[in-house]
Amino acid sequence: MTHSMLLNLRDLSCGYNEHKVVQDLNLHLNAGDIGCLLGSSGCGKTTTLRAIAGFEPVHSGEISLAGEVISSAGFTLAPEKRRIGMVFQDYALFPHLSVAQNIAFGIRKQPDCERITEELLALVKLDHLGKRYPHELSGGQQQRVSLARALAPEPQLLLLDEPFSNLDGELRRSLSREVREILKSRGTSAILVTHDQEEAFAVSDHVGVFKEGKLEQWDTPYNLYHEPKTPFVASFIGQGYFIRGQLLSPEKVQTELGVISGDRAYIWPTGSAVDVLLRPDDIVYAPESSLTALIVGKTFLGAATLYRLQLPTGSQLEALFPSHADHQPGESVGIRVAAEHLVAFAVPGSVATHANPPSSGVRRHSAGS
Repeated sequence: MTHSMLLNLRDLSCGYNEHKVVQDLNLHLNAGDIGCLLGSSGCGKTTTLRAIAGFEPVHSGEISLAGEVISSAGFTLAPEKRRIGMVFQDYALFPHLSVAQNIAFGIRKQPDCERITEELLALVKLDHLGKRYPHELSGGQQQRVSLARALAPEPQLLLLDEPFSNLDGELRRSLSREVREILKSRGTSAILVTHDQEEAFAVSDHVGVFKEGKLEQWDTPYNLYHEPKTPFVASFIGQGYFIRGQLLSPEKVQTELGVISGDRAYIWPTGSAVDVLLRPDDIVYAPESSLTALIVGKTFLGAATLYRLQLPTGSQLEALFPSHADHQPGESVGIRVAAEHLVAFAVPGSVATHANPPSSGVRRHSAGS
């Protein structure tokens, strides 16, 4: 089933006054898909969302929706003419209107306003609360009202700006799953802005990772985790760290963990110094293995335990073992590497001119918040 392109951002640069926050941004969203702009504060994701909404002009490039240019340098179609809905972080509900009146606000002149309002109340599981006022609702309920109000005029695209950031952990998780189900059930296309990876992955079909105003990668959550295009994406998504190695052949790298071979080929010359990406689930507990590591720390996570391990060289790495076997700091455990997805990056300036192995060492990159 092919989906047509709904939103297209082409060579987009935008920001405040003369200051460019976002530069040379290219991405597109197909009809019916949910996209996410992910990154830390100040990276340009909210500026991009505001430009799509029509709240910020663009410096260069263009934004088109359903084939129509809605923003370009010197032209901004008014927000109310865009058929774009918006769900804000602070819900932005009208305190003097009931829940039902809030939802109906944008469609109150339509003849079938009442029917649509009732349908949306049921969709967001608030059909028994239509007569209540916003202050009588919990944060999660208020956010559902805000979502229903934005869906009422049937926008071509829905924008959600950090919609769950005022909610606590468990509610955030359940509501983000629920919002995905609601949008999918209506076939509504949406773009979410968040700094929370778990939320991005739970809600979205495609995620764009931002770094300092540049889009590093726009891809499925699976590909961002397993096929990161840049070292930044590799270390920002999930928990990743790099171990230095030397390319023995296009698909084999010599490291202090032994030879790691994977399912892809690299074109750098043999002998090049490379950084191999490892994740905690790439290091497997293997009691019979001759490769051992010392446990220097552990964090119990329920179904699994995250161990901090030290290799004989002094390098440290992290490994996720099933929690049934309980190992203690100070113990030595057998490990093996199960990294069929060999993700490696060339060390800048190190394209091989000699055959000496690079110095060993693991460089830790913490996951993005």
